[in-house]
Amino acid sequence: FFGWNENVAEISDLAQLRTGIDECDAQLVALLAKRNGITQQIGAIKQQTGAPLHAPDREADLLAARRQEAINQGVNPDLVEDILRRMMREAYQNQQAKLACADPQLSPIVIVGGEGAMGQLFAKQFQRSGYEVKILDKAQQLQAADILKGAKLVMISVPINALETVVNALPKLDDDCLLVDITSVKQAPLTVLKKVHSGPVVGLHPMFGPDISHWVKQTVVVCEGRSHEVAQGLLKQLQIWGCQLVELDAKKHDEAMQIIQVMRHLTTFVYGQFLAKQGHTLAELRSCSSPIYQLELMMVGRLFAQSPELYTDIMLAQFDNVESLLAQYQSLFSETLEKLKAGDKPALIDAFADAKSYFSDSTAHFLTQSRSLLNKANDAKVLD
Repeated sequence: FFGWNENVAEISDLAQLRTGIDECDAQLVALLAKRNGITQQIGAIKQQTGAPLHAPDREADLLAARRQEAINQGVNPDLVEDILRRMMREAYQNQQAKLACADPQLSPIVIVGGEGAMGQLFAKQFQRSGYEVKILDKAQQLQAADILKGAKLVMISVPINALETVVNALPKLDDDCLLVDITSVKQAPLTVLKKVHSGPVVGLHPMFGPDISHWVKQTVVVCEGRSHEVAQGLLKQLQIWGCQLVELDAKKHDEAMQIIQVMRHLTTFVYGQFLAKQGHTLAELRSCSSPIYQLELMMVGRLFAQSPELYTDIMLAQFDNVESLLAQYQSLFSETLEKLKAGDKPALIDAFADAKSYFSDSTAHFLTQSRSLLNKANDAKVLD
């Protein structure tokens, strides 16, 4: 009987404590709403003054101050930083509605291939900054000359394998028009653009897809074409949107992309095919996966959620250049397989050490970053 009373009391205490948590959560929601309202006001001021959406120094100072406050109050500073970074992402998204215009003289802008996903993304962003944007796609081919008349910026947003044909078919552009492409390869497209157009040319490679929620901290590689000074207004606009610009020689860019994009896409593509041919369902693999494998499955699945034309074009566009890299990769895979067959543990350890030395300067940083990603992957894991 007394034990029963104690259980009732404990349940009552638990209910009261949970009510206290509910009250705290309600206060947090109210504070988030208040914070969102303030960030929207800040966005309006940035739009009026032309200030960039992203202020790295302010962000770093804010995080450092809040982390110290968390330590002082016995709260995990990593938890506080996670919450703050999530709120910052929300703030950046809230500030996208209206953006500052860096160079009004870029209007009107024509996006060739503007009905595609990336074309729509850029069109919407330019419009948010007050630019006049026109779309030239297959449906508007008969009106191409009228659409391009007086254009100050023409952006080519078409598949890599269609770029040369599309650009060669364009009516003559005004000499002061800035011609831009946003493909993932730069040397060949820039050659085509400079051959067709005698005016300013610049190559951009947005290192993101059309599903981004905001542009802050997104990387855009910039490759000089011709009369680079004319592109400064466009580059300033990208920075106002919060983009991080990386200026590279076109040849250097393409060499880097052979590893960053082509090799990664190819290995992911092959691994996805391998999984599809196994006797385990995806649900079975997910049900017993570690956080690191859950994250890997997410990245593999992400590739196969995209356009097959896009990724096959990326791999095919540079196949001649990566053939030797693929041969090296295949050779290393075969060598590793032979070591495993021979049970040669010392050789495997030596190979591990050789690769580890490449990452040595960044291992601590990568561990910290990956730990956060793994926690998110584990949080997102749902067991059916």
